[in-house]
Amino acid sequence: MNNAPTSTDHPAAPAAGKPPDPTRAPDPGPTRAPDPWPAKATDPGPARPDQERRARAALSRLIEPGDPVVGRWLAGMSAAALIGAISGRVPAATEEPHGVRLAAYRARLPAVDPDGDLARVEALGGRFIIPGDPEWPSQLNDLGDSRPVGLWVRGTGSLRLLALRSVAVVGARACSSYGAHVACELSAQLAERGWVVVSGAAYGIDAAAHRGALAAGGVTVGVLACGVDVAYPSGNTQLIRNIAEQGILLSELPPGEHPNRFRFVLRNRVIAALTRGTVVVEAALRSGALSTARRARDLNRHTMGVAGPVTSELSAGVHALIRSGAASLVTDAAEIGELIGAIGEDLAPIRSGPLLPRDLLEPAAAQVLEAVPASADGAPVERLASRTGLPADEVLQRLYELGSLGHVERHGAHWRLVRRR
Repeated sequence: MNNAPTSTDHPAAPAAGKPPDPTRAPDPGPTRAPDPWPAKATDPGPARPDQERRARAALSRLIEPGDPVVGRWLAGMSAAALIGAISGRVPAATEEPHGVRLAAYRARLPAVDPDGDLARVEALGGRFIIPGDPEWPSQLNDLGDSRPVGLWVRGTGSLRLLALRSVAVVGARACSSYGAHVACELSAQLAERGWVVVSGAAYGIDAAAHRGALAAGGVTVGVLACGVDVAYPSGNTQLIRNIAEQGILLSELPPGEHPNRFRFVLRNRVIAALTRGTVVVEAALRSGALSTARRARDLNRHTMGVAGPVTSELSAGVHALIRSGAASLVTDAAEIGELIGAIGEDLAPIRSGPLLPRDLLEPAAAQVLEAVPASADGAPVERLASRTGLPADEVLQRLYELGSLGHVERHGAHWRLVRRR
């Protein structure tokens, strides 16, 4: 009998002394790649998180937020498969032309402890959410290859549901008292209308926006450029605690990570994508808040700006946005809601000046009233008819109408305006 292996048997091992082909992707076999962090069989604790969540938690520590190369890889493979590739089982298509990048990830991989990070955030009452979770805000998918690999979250409530009716309020850190007042008032008004205020928990406009929403008993979301267990800036420590208690803190960075200049800029794209619109209260021409506005515009979100004094450098960036047509001018929460709210439901009231009694007069009566002098002597009907060009009978009729409305009074044969205190 011929016992040669058939095509359905396992492939033959390479010949002795001949190394395997490095350009050939290894056969994944009928089962998925081994877990780089297998759970111990003797571990008496609860079951470990699923492999994909652990892999994405590891990636959040390996890479910087918004890495488009990793985003493209994740579009074609699972995070668990990518971690397997980084750990040494690298398909040729993934290796080039990013071999240096993968080598750097591979060198850092042994120090990564996703189970420890997940346990750390869980001890804070938080969680790590990933695409596909019920709580994942699908609008973040608009970021494409720069979509977060996951979000570390602290606070109660569903981030997805809160983000459905949210608006970003951002601006300069070194804001003026005018800017802080406007940001606080706008956020309080938005909270009273049921909107969730999203900002970056930084000094200046961000802090004022959060405080305004909290003071109105509303919910606010702080998007951090550090771990959710790091209070940065330290001067906002109590504010950040209040946000975690009354709203949500979130970050792409794992626990313990600290911010840097680039992470603040990358954080802004999440603020822009998460919300229905972005309001820039104050921003100089080179303010980082303008990057949030540009991101919002590129994502087809509503971009709005609050006008400030033309003599203030802190408002120059906002004015440039409005002047270029990249942002709509808003002055209160009603106007913001009209732009980003439901069509026909969140309409702002029509603004107009005060309605005066004279505005309700018919044209002829108003013409006669304008001709009546304010002097104590007044004027006779004939003189008023001459001034208005109307018949004397009609002028007399209008004078009596005006008298009944309290505008004029008769003094002998003359008519004069009623003197008001």
